[in-house]
Amino acid sequence: MRNHSKLRNSLFATGLIALFAAAPLSQVVAQDTSGAMEKTSDSQTVPDKTADAWITTKVKSEFATTKNIPSTDISVSTSGGVVTLTGSVATAQTKAKAVRVAKSVKGVKSVDSSGLTVSAAAQ
Repeated sequence: MRNHSKLRNSLFATGLIALFAAAPLSQVVAQDTSGAMEKTSDSQTVPDKTADAWITTKVKSEFATTKNIPSTDISVSTSGGVVTLTGSVATAQTKAKAVRVAKSVKGVKSVDSSGLTVSAAAQ
């Protein structure tokens, strides 16, 4: 029974990764078809954007599979390896846990959680 639950969680996490990866990566490919290393208008190369999309996807996936992190209440964006978290969580401990989980993802340079607020109703 326990292995069945682990398998279900693994399949769920894999599905989320595939779901979150599809949209950002397709946008990156569509944005620049002329050359992979060409600079885009915002001075970030396509490989950098692809890495940022992967980091965002991985952080979202980690949130979805980590207990006590309301992944649907936290928005994640990445630029230049800097992850920005926005939204609302119930406690300061949840906010700190979200920051720790985001920092643990490979490629994350830093985490900006200034947009992640602790809701007043839960305190």
